[in-house]
Amino acid sequence: MFRFNFALFRTGLAVFFLVVMITQAKESHAQAYGVELHNTLMPASGAMGGTSVAEPQDVISAMNANPATLTQFRGTHFTFGGAWIGPTVNMQHTGDGALPGIGPFSGRSNTPGSSLGNIGVSQDFQSLGRPVTLGLSLISSSGLGADYSNEPNSNNSAITLQVLKLQPAVGVQLTDRLSFGANFGLGIGLFDGLFVGSSKATPAYGARGTVGVNFDVTPDTKLGFFYQTKEDYKFENAIILQPFIGRPGLPLDVEAQLPMNIALGVSNSRLADGRLLLAADLIYKFWEDAKLFDAVYTNQFILQVGAQYTAKRAKLRCGYAWAEEAMVDVPGNVISGITPPGAANAIQYVQAMAPNINPHRISGGVGIPDVLPGIDMDFFCGGMFRSEATFGLTSVNVESYYIGGGLTWRFRRGSGCNLAPDEWCVN
Repeated sequence: MFRFNFALFRTGLAVFFLVVMITQAKESHAQAYGVELHNTLMPASGAMGGTSVAEPQDVISAMNANPATLTQFRGTHFTFGGAWIGPTVNMQHTGDGALPGIGPFSGRSNTPGSSLGNIGVSQDFQSLGRPVTLGLSLISSSGLGADYSNEPNSNNSAITLQVLKLQPAVGVQLTDRLSFGANFGLGIGLFDGLFVGSSKATPAYGARGTVGVNFDVTPDTKLGFFYQTKEDYKFENAIILQPFIGRPGLPLDVEAQLPMNIALGVSNSRLADGRLLLAADLIYKFWEDAKLFDAVYTNQFILQVGAQYTAKRAKLRCGYAWAEEAMVDVPGNVISGITPPGAANAIQYVQAMAPNINPHRISGGVGIPDVLPGIDMDFFCGGMFRSEATFGLTSVNVESYYIGGGLTWRFRRGSGCNLAPDEWCVN
């Protein structure tokens, strides 16, 4: 008689999941708040609506949001994760001659689904008498993509913005209840398109810092806060504008900034004998002080809530995120120091190419501790509900679904934890 071998099944599942993660690559996507992902696609946080400011459930989320929470991860953690996003973006332009070379058209963005990866490792030094945890991560940080080149009247309208970031981080336990952390992100950005004219894929480097604190109000309640600086990019000779009449001009530089962010988070694990974790984050994004995006976006509130129930063999997770619509109602004639042909009509066209209009997202997932000894597996999925808006002569609607996960290897060496041989240091 056939007998199901659960240990063999877990081994095969873990190996398959690792192969899937390794084969992932980074492309543009349609799931961000504007262009920034925060932790909506991290292995555990992704299932909890991105919540991670006070008590993250995966180490990459700690490094990418509030680095003070790194002190919650003892021993050595190595996480390899990724996600697939399937966007649907439709645009309709009714202007005839309002923009150079562009006539009326209606079509779906030809940008394919996106595959993103995130990797991180952390190590605490408590066994050496140092209340410090160090981390290093490689993050798919930000992105945007739309392509209507398959529509003849679009004049090959397309946009791509991608940011990949290398990010060291440190967390310090100042007292039994208070921790402090900081990170430094060195990003490489790739920009193409946006304006009506000729463009090329142009790289640039930018840097950003984050400082955060975490405080244990009670043994069951944590508060977290972080401040994140802007991230500056200068894409040199990125665009040649197409005028209504005459020959194109000289190449122009495009300056862009990812915005300054502040966030406040709270978590509580008092309910269900400590098995139910509830968390909420409030993020505020300063788009109006960020070059390029200040012409099309307004400052934005984001609310993320999530829950995790720890059962005997798994952690069940769900989440919801609400994002305030952040589009400028009446744009001016200048964007990133450039006055494009068509003036306000051109900038409204850019708004439709880079919409920040979707208020609602839901997510869910499961975490399986010790799918192999010392290896945890996380899985999540979710969706961004359909939303639509009109900007002058152009209308757009956007929706997306996403799926992903990760594997985490945990090691006790260097943690200073006093656990039984069959136990592991977990956050």
